[in-house]
Amino acid sequence: MKQKIPKILSHIILIIWLLFAVFPLYWTFVTSFKKPIDVFQGPKYFPFIDFQPVLTAWKNLFIRDWAQILPPYMNSIIIATISAFLAVIIGSMASYALSRFRFRWRFFSNKDISFWIISQRFFPPIAIVIPVLILFRVLKLLDTRSGMIIVYTAFNLPFAIWLMKDYFESIPQDIEEAAMVDGCSRFQAFLKIVIPLAYPGLITAFLFSFVMSWNEFLFALILTFQNARTIPLIIAGQSTQRGIEWWNISVLAIITILPALLITIIIQKKLISGLTFGAIK
Repeated sequence: MKQKIPKILSHIILIIWLLFAVFPLYWTFVTSFKKPIDVFQGPKYFPFIDFQPVLTAWKNLFIRDWAQILPPYMNSIIIATISAFLAVIIGSMASYALSRFRFRWRFFSNKDISFWIISQRFFPPIAIVIPVLILFRVLKLLDTRSGMIIVYTAFNLPFAIWLMKDYFESIPQDIEEAAMVDGCSRFQAFLKIVIPLAYPGLITAFLFSFVMSWNEFLFALILTFQNARTIPLIIAGQSTQRGIEWWNISVLAIITILPALLITIIIQKKLISGLTFGAIK
């Protein structure tokens, strides 16, 4: 019995933590079906018991406001996807170079370069957003998808490099050397041997880069005005003279969560296949 007590306690703690993590999602979901009076009268948790659910907020989104919601939504999808791909492509080449070659300039070596790269994430975004704003105004990249893709790629690149560097270092160099003995160039060995074996790391880097770009708010707020606005700005703007419209925010939050959730589910399957493929190789 004494041996089961720690196991029971661990399960209780996990259940409590699961409820703590899932409750905000549940609350957002049920709020999207509430009438304004149900929101302002106090907490009501259970549909058909505490309140009568309605589809008013969903109709407002897909009928009344869809023309205003769709462009920022597509902007978020395009910007987040392309910037994540670029961060993974550029980051994979940089991290491979750091894991396979030795660089030295005076006292500056590979470890120093790696630390310098990840240190770029130490800066608070607010410290650099104004210089970026001035630069983009000169380059005429303000309020453009291209400008936001450049910003998010640069923003996610240090994390992608740092993450994939460990994956490349875990791959034995003997495999590449054997491929080069058989006639492959260094670049061919990188594409045909190393990339498939590092597939789980690439997928993980893409997922994190996509989510961070998808949720980013500050750069989108400062660098976009109308044409390149993203969905977080639309959610933040759901405040009118009558107050904050929590029911509309809940609907927007749900449709905002869906792309990242679907990509996570799809990538999870590919991540497992990538691990299996790497093990076979």
